[in-house]
Amino acid sequence: MSLPHAILTALLEKPSSGLELTRRFDKSIGFFWSATHQQIYRELGKLEQAGLIRSLPQPPSRGQRKAYEVLPEGRAALVDWVAESQDPKAAREPLLLRLRAAAVVGAPGLAAELERHLGLHERQLAEYLEIEQRDFPAEAADHANRLQHLVLRAGIGLETFWIQWLTEALSEPLGGTPAGASTGTPTGASVGASVGASTASRAE
Repeated sequence: MSLPHAILTALLEKPSSGLELTRRFDKSIGFFWSATHQQIYRELGKLEQAGLIRSLPQPPSRGQRKAYEVLPEGRAALVDWVAESQDPKAAREPLLLRLRAAAVVGAPGLAAELERHLGLHERQLAEYLEIEQRDFPAEAADHANRLQHLVLRAGIGLETFWIQWLTEALSEPLGGTPAGASTGTPTGASVGASVGASTASRAE
């Protein structure tokens, strides 16, 4: 249910057309909640049908895009959603699963992929820091600005974490195939390690 609430938030910040919303998602909201333009247009229709937003009156004009604003019912729905209790979502990161698989089957090509991810996160961090410097100067801080800055700081923290973690992962020996992989039979050391880990897990 978060996409409609993201749209309500964006429209309360500034009434917009579907195209304008898509561009704003690409430049800001999309950093932490992505959506395609088809998804955005579909949700706009649902929100209008539910009586949470309305299209703004427009003078007759060829090619005029329909713009939307939030109705009181839409604001109330967003207020209720902000106050809801919601548990953290479990992380589902394919790269972590691939690293776990590499411990079993080996991964001579994994280092190159980790290097690629490291470069992507470094570029994303640089973009976040540029946005922070441009949009959140200390002299312009107010309540809304500080909350938006906190969202950006979360992104900066996540990118910093991934850069540190990927750098650490790349310092590990990643090539080759684990002992015993050719027969599929665990070695005595790996069996002992598994039993020890299982015993420790039960003890916890």
